[in-house]
Amino acid sequence: MIYQSDALSVKRLDGDIAELNFDRQGESVNKFDQQTVTNLTEALDALEAESGIRGLLVTSGKPVFIVGADITEFTSLFGAGKDEIKPFTGINNANFNRLQNLPYPSCAVINGAAMGGGLEICLACDFRVMSTAAVIGLPETKLGILPGWGGTVRLPRILGVDEAVMWIATGAEKRADDALKAGAVDAVAGPEQLREVALATLQGGVDGKLDYCIRREAKSSPLPLNDTEAMMAFFTIKSMVAQQAGKNYPAPVKVVDVIEKARGMGLDDALEVEAEGFAELATTPVAAALVGVFLSDQLLGKKAREWEKKADKKIERAAVLGAGIMGGGIAYQSALKGTPIKMKDIAQAGLDLGLSEANKLLAKRVDRGRMSASQMGEILNAIDPTLTYAGFEDVDIVVEAVVENPKVKHAVLAEAEKHIDKDAVLASNTSTISITYLAEALERPENFCGMHFFNPVHAMPLVEVIRGEKS
Repeated sequence: MIYQSDALSVKRLDGDIAELNFDRQGESVNKFDQQTVTNLTEALDALEAESGIRGLLVTSGKPVFIVGADITEFTSLFGAGKDEIKPFTGINNANFNRLQNLPYPSCAVINGAAMGGGLEICLACDFRVMSTAAVIGLPETKLGILPGWGGTVRLPRILGVDEAVMWIATGAEKRADDALKAGAVDAVAGPEQLREVALATLQGGVDGKLDYCIRREAKSSPLPLNDTEAMMAFFTIKSMVAQQAGKNYPAPVKVVDVIEKARGMGLDDALEVEAEGFAELATTPVAAALVGVFLSDQLLGKKAREWEKKADKKIERAAVLGAGIMGGGIAYQSALKGTPIKMKDIAQAGLDLGLSEANKLLAKRVDRGRMSASQMGEILNAIDPTLTYAGFEDVDIVVEAVVENPKVKHAVLAEAEKHIDKDAVLASNTSTISITYLAEALERPENFCGMHFFNPVHAMPLVEVIRGEKS
């Protein structure tokens, strides 16, 4: 073992290849918290002192690669000034530069999500091999900031300006096929063959069959654009990004500004421009607000998982009353997440509309390469359209999503309660009607609550749960 800590390790493999493995103990994912950044500095010290190494494999011991920076550790920065924020990016930038400048090639083995800083360390490597199950991206603009560890510098020099700007400005996740097509990774492999393909790619660099030195030069040099090309490219890109982002979200436009300002610079100067842009955005109220939303979402997810562990009954079968757009959206979401669902309506036309909605949403996922046609078929088969209550005695939760009329909902809920198990949860998708009032029609009001899905269901990660007086 060359180096060992609670966050990462470095060891020799057979021969002259070393492996830098991120595996944060006590955490479900790898992220760049302060300890990991410090340990990476120490690991690079050890690597630079070690003799006889001819190649480095960068891997993860988690199902994901690295999800990015630990945002909880730098929230205090948003109340600080630019001068206090800039050093935040400096230490890991130095780490990534040292990784890029090791006297032998390196290859990142992207086995799962490599987001933000996770992708940025991959960009500092000479080669990148990606699993078909992985995703990569630079989502910082969704937090009101921009990449701070070289993303705005290395990615444009790898992909070209146009492609890189769209990746960074939109913060989109990219799957393996798209990443390979864009040139962000050198090879794609199934999870079982990933390590083998990565070792072969790295060996190509070691043997001189793949020129890693020219790649390093490109990442450290000015962008290959003359003044006329640069003027035309950045004018067009900036106009498009500004139009899509709107006036209330400065980060996407700042990304373009930073890349444009640094286009004629080498690596070190370009990183300074990036650090300045990062610090400027981090002091804005937009960034503070978006980071606050992100952290609240993370906290909510954690609490939900804790409550799920405490639950004495698992939701294995669901039902929705009322098809149409809303009912179809709820059915789609349930089936997509692996819970079979009955979709009941009083008319075949309603069922047809609900199935059409689910089919449309799934077809979009197939078109975008996010699922196969066979997977789409399996999910559609998990939606059982019905005009009767047959089988409702076996469901664990029923969501009423009929017309927003108190009398109609009273009647539907009272009828549905007669056909479900005494321990099943009955919920209403109402957005305006009192849950306590609707519960008056029920024999078991303690099992009833509001469960308001926002429209469109598939795009809104928010469900309002409302208790009544007897819930």
